[in-house]
Amino acid sequence: MRAILMTDVGPADVLQLSEVDEPQISSPTQIKVRLKAASVNPVDTKLRNRGLFYPDALPAILGCDGAGEVVETGDKVTRFMKGDDVWFCHGGLGGAPGNYAEYTVLDEKEAEIKPGRISYEQAAALPLTAITAWEALFDRAGLKARQTVLIHAGAGGVGHVAIQLAKSAGARVCTTVSTDEKVKFVKRLGADKVIRYQDSDFVEEVMKWTNGEGVDVVLDSVGGEIFQRSMSAAKVYGHVNTLLAPDTDTDWNEARNRNLSISFTLMLTPALMDLAEARRRQGKILHRCAKLITDFKLKATVSDVLPLKDAAVAHQMIEQGHVEGKIVLSI
Repeated sequence: MRAILMTDVGPADVLQLSEVDEPQISSPTQIKVRLKAASVNPVDTKLRNRGLFYPDALPAILGCDGAGEVVETGDKVTRFMKGDDVWFCHGGLGGAPGNYAEYTVLDEKEAEIKPGRISYEQAAALPLTAITAWEALFDRAGLKARQTVLIHAGAGGVGHVAIQLAKSAGARVCTTVSTDEKVKFVKRLGADKVIRYQDSDFVEEVMKWTNGEGVDVVLDSVGGEIFQRSMSAAKVYGHVNTLLAPDTDTDWNEARNRNLSISFTLMLTPALMDLAEARRRQGKILHRCAKLITDFKLKATVSDVLPLKDAAVAHQMIEQGHVEGKIVLSI
């Protein structure tokens, strides 16, 4: 089969279109999927630049998100049959092969039936970002109806999904963006307050919006100084969740003085630590998101669809920044 192999750690040209053996079912609960689309996430570019999570994993196939058609099932598979369309987040970290390929094999518990009203490309764009946003907003921060939330980088992959999930839960959403085009984009998604962070101080704007109280929840996907200053934008006894590791010189005094809850979200933890129950919970999140998609409350914004051979181009586009939504490889 055709696949994009990461042959070394380094720039985008270490991604090479190659011929490799098709994966085969090795467990009775596995399914084999003919991939139709795979999304490209920022984590893919970081792994390519910095190295994989597993030693001696090269050459490797990147790509955590996939969507496609079941072509074979193990003897004990009960949830799917040949011909079913599925979507999932699986592989691509240096252990199990990822989805920049024509076929993949995974356990049935990690896949869900693809919502019928969206394309393979749209389905592939959602799993990692949707699970990340769900775990951050609801599992970690406990966001509820009528609460306020600040979502940084609202036009990005996680951000644009988080806005929709927060609105579907009845929360009021404030978000930060960089351009007029992205202001229009996040308003279409339902954002109640939009801050152009290059033109104004987001902490001051949040305080104006909340009559000096601060927001109940902050979702930070930027890190560094933004994470630090987000503590001042949160309500006393509020919650700040970050997707990134804090800097070593982070000052925690504001968090302590405001009695903030601080939490972290790395949706890859269940895969990296082989936590079966946590992986099943993530599958249930996709199932809930499928209902929101069916009810027109959640959609993926796909900014570009590129052929599989152009995976390196997709990486370069992400690294140049300012991608609106997601980039997807059509297989």
